[in-house]
Amino acid sequence: MAVLTAFNQKGADSVTLKARGQAISSAVDVAEICRNRFLSGVSKPEIEIGTEELEGQDGGKRNVSTIAINIRKEVEEPKKPAKKKKEEE
Repeated sequence: MAVLTAFNQKGADSVTLKARGQAISSAVDVAEICRNRFLSGVSKPEIEIGTEELEGQDGGKRNVSTIAINIRKEVEEPKKPAKKKKEEE
């Protein structure tokens, strides 16, 4: 819902969804549902993946996967006026 609000009410040109760990699948679902069902005129998302090293509850280090999905509106090129055909006299 926040993605749709950002595009429709706030006039944003792009929205970035960020998630890590088990929430990655939810972020991917949200991006695909918004792009395929609710939003028109958006480009294929740019996706960045990575790994963060976090400290676990036991004090040890843990690697956690991360994702950032950037959805952008496509830039509309201005249409050129159609050429008029010359009438034969």
